[in-house]
Amino acid sequence: MLAIIGGSGLTQLASLEVTRREVVRTPYGEPSASLTFGRIGTQEVVFLARHGHGHSIPPHRVNYRANLWALVHAAKATGIVSVASVGGIRSDLGTGKLVVPHQIIDYTWGRPATFYDGGESPVIHVDFTEPYDRSLRERLLCAGDAIGVPLSGAAVYATTQGPRLESAAEINRLERDGADIVGMTGMPEAVLARELETPYAAICAVANWAAGRGDSANAIAFEKIEAVLQESLGQVRRVIEHLCADTP
Repeated sequence: MLAIIGGSGLTQLASLEVTRREVVRTPYGEPSASLTFGRIGTQEVVFLARHGHGHSIPPHRVNYRANLWALVHAAKATGIVSVASVGGIRSDLGTGKLVVPHQIIDYTWGRPATFYDGGESPVIHVDFTEPYDRSLRERLLCAGDAIGVPLSGAAVYATTQGPRLESAAEINRLERDGADIVGMTGMPEAVLARELETPYAAICAVANWAAGRGDSANAIAFEKIEAVLQESLGQVRRVIEHLCADTP
């Protein structure tokens, strides 16, 4: 069972042959939305809209623990592909580019970020040297290559708190820290998947230049973002479809 978490602009998968929807309760509260089960080709897939079906849940209010627990424990997902929209920082990662990040930096705060939250259980640490699963990343990159969709496979994802976008000075700081793209939902999603020992990778669509970059030098052109996302996420869907078709 492959799980797909859809971000901004991707609240459903048109290619998913839906078989059922399920409302799940978890020890951590309710997930963002009901789980949608189905098939893409012969691959069993479960889909979850990260921000809810009406895109009403802001990044800092997403119940990441409930989402990941539901996908792994209730849906029995054996791999998770996260789809997210991001801002481009690095000069070659401009509007419309697709990225499969290999590293992440967490700038969020106040989000429940672990299943190991104390109590009577012993403290448990997880290795997070490589935050994304190497094999699942490679499969995404190979899927893009097979259908002629260019994917950048080396990028550091900076996760900020949101829901506001960043200042130009903050983006300068992120660049100095080594970040190539910036978004609001990469953490704690990635580390929670690691705690659940479930392969996790992300595919990100660059919706706009980050503040102070490119045509965002003076302000973010929000009116352009929707059109960019529609085209970019169409490519993301194609990559996911091929990934599913190529799954044994």
